[in-house]
Amino acid sequence: MPYCCQCGNQVAETDLYCRRCGARQPAPERVPPALEAISPRTASVLCYVPLIGWIAAIGVLASQRFRQNRTVRFHAFQGLYLFVAYLIVEWVVGPFFRALPGPTLRPDKWLSLGLLALWIFMMIKTSRDEVYSLPILGELAEKSAAES
Repeated sequence: MPYCCQCGNQVAETDLYCRRCGARQPAPERVPPALEAISPRTASVLCYVPLIGWIAAIGVLASQRFRQNRTVRFHAFQGLYLFVAYLIVEWVVGPFFRALPGPTLRPDKWLSLGLLALWIFMMIKTSRDEVYSLPILGELAEKSAAES
């Protein structure tokens, strides 16, 4: 809870004047929502941050600011689909190969490394304002961005 700028009395955040001394209180600073302060390119790049980009992607898709920006929405959907591919590798393919006896270089680890490389590749492409559509995931992202 803030205090009066003149006498130090406790005031509510919405008070324009202090109840004790009557001094005018400064207007509260408007803090912009997180997505209002970033550029479309930065929002697109954040959708590809490995393992946590899905949070930014959901924020972009839910925000009103990027509702009409088809390119940013495409990157958000493609980042989400890339994360879903990672989850499939980790939760479906991984346990299957962990159950098999054999070499330490399992195919699920190679797939995980490949997906990590794709995330980094997409971050670089997007940071240069290049729209790159991945073979299967990009087609799904284009359809999803067009529908919404």
